[in-house]
Amino acid sequence: MGAKIIAEANNFTSFLKLCQNEDKCSTTYEDMQILLVQDDKVPLDKIYDGNRPVFVCQRTCQQVTPDDSTEDTPLDEGISAELQDDLGPQPLTIMRARQLLSWYTMSQNPNMPQVDDSAFHPIWIRCDMNDPAGTTWMGAETVHSGSKVAAVKLYSVCSKGATADKASFITLDELKQEHQKRHHPSAMVTRGWAQYNLFGSTTVENTIIESQSSITVSFTWNNVEKILETPPLSSLATLNIRVAVGDMRSPMFQTYKELEFLQILADGLKTGETEWLEPLETQSAVDLTRTLIEELENIASAVPQTTKGSETNKVRTESSTSDTPVFNSLLVERGDLDFTEQLWVKMRRSVTSYQDIRDCLKMVIKAVKYGQIKPWIHRDSSSSLSKLILQSYQQQMEPVPLTGLTPVHMLLEMGLDKMRKDYINYLVGKELTTLNNLSYYLNTEVDLQEQVMRVRKLHHLLEILGICSTFLSLPYERLFLFTQSCLQYYKDSPYDETHEFKVEIKPALISYFYQKEQPLSWGVEVSSGQGLREVRTSWHLSDKPLVDHVTFDSDVPLETTVNGESEETSYYRTLVCCSLVNFT
Repeated sequence: MGAKIIAEANNFTSFLKLCQNEDKCSTTYEDMQILLVQDDKVPLDKIYDGNRPVFVCQRTCQQVTPDDSTEDTPLDEGISAELQDDLGPQPLTIMRARQLLSWYTMSQNPNMPQVDDSAFHPIWIRCDMNDPAGTTWMGAETVHSGSKVAAVKLYSVCSKGATADKASFITLDELKQEHQKRHHPSAMVTRGWAQYNLFGSTTVENTIIESQSSITVSFTWNNVEKILETPPLSSLATLNIRVAVGDMRSPMFQTYKELEFLQILADGLKTGETEWLEPLETQSAVDLTRTLIEELENIASAVPQTTKGSETNKVRTESSTSDTPVFNSLLVERGDLDFTEQLWVKMRRSVTSYQDIRDCLKMVIKAVKYGQIKPWIHRDSSSSLSKLILQSYQQQMEPVPLTGLTPVHMLLEMGLDKMRKDYINYLVGKELTTLNNLSYYLNTEVDLQEQVMRVRKLHHLLEILGICSTFLSLPYERLFLFTQSCLQYYKDSPYDETHEFKVEIKPALISYFYQKEQPLSWGVEVSSGQGLREVRTSWHLSDKPLVDHVTFDSDVPLETTVNGESEETSYYRTLVCCSLVNFT
């Protein structure tokens, strides 16, 4: 019998060795599928915090085949494959999982030379819960002393469905006793963690932003005193912020509508086709442009030095919108809009065709060329129209053929100029960064499509800052450090609205949001031993199951409300136990 077990262990571990050496992502062994998963994609990331690739073992999906009664109507192969995919990951029996772990442990034992002693990645096995403890995962990983394997850590993960009955929760003393069953420590240490959803707080119900954006805060602390305790103010806290642009209630919504038109122009340059937005003005783009030119002519004739202030006040009135966000707009209308910026404001709210853009620019260039107007332009403006106007001061205007997509190109440059200055005005004006730190985002030497992308990155940053300053009311010091972090991230990374930005924060700054709320997840860990010999036992409460291969009797919602008041929160419960098998 012993020789047979050793032979089986050798066969299995030789197969693992082949998979590991050849870096095979997926392969089949007997009735199992074995996946080699990198550490950032391990399906039990909230349970196991290892930083190595792992083997994940699960049952091979059964082939879907028609029975004898349907021989005349064979199942389509594509449908069969689709049905198999829909089954998802399949668990193994507890007995099978224990057998695999015993083979793995034997292979790592240096006292058994007849077994292959190659060093393997950790192994995790999906289990079917058909045991009294409700085991959903079993796992093992090696503990090294120098270059030799000194021990193996064995894990078991037991899961239960959701309940709001706190009497069914394990107590801290019971968790410590569970830990002592597997380890006999002289001293134990407890560590807690919790996560809260700040947007879901009932204390700020009137300002909840219903979008794909999210703000959660994660806490860790030592010396846990009871189950589900509120994180103390001495905890380490991290804000996790993910903001999707375009939310109607955002303090950046009006600016987003401007960015949206900018992106439409950029897309039109790439494809040659444009889906125009519904105009926000009742007057046509040509009429608005003509009115702007006439105002300049009249002002120049009456009071030549007051052009800038008069034009700006007019634009401020016309740029209002009927869309009312929850928070006031983050960007205050600048008082130094030059002529091309005012023209952009009018045109982006009214143009509905390429012909509109061409006619408006033709009218402006003609008025400038023949001296009807001498508009004021920022010296650092980089758009083609700005350069033409600056040339007109010396009567040196170059001819501009307004054909093809040239008018769209010119209008896009005007919008980029204006929006960059808007963002500079806020970020530098609030002393959140410097012009030098913004050089990557303000570079006009790259092509227009890249310029648009960098403006979108700046906009995303301001969306995040808008939430942090208006909703969370974070102090300047936190906003400053967060701004530097985000600016650096987007210098090196592509645009990504799904990215979760993180910033450390003092719990006292956000205690108003979470101290009377129930967490999304909560956990406590008991640990003993030191270094590689440390053993941990943890208990998790979560709003969603921490396993994806079993179905619980009922999916209870995290929180229900009656007459606007929250009832008890329901949690899924997960117990993670670890034991140590020493070889020395």
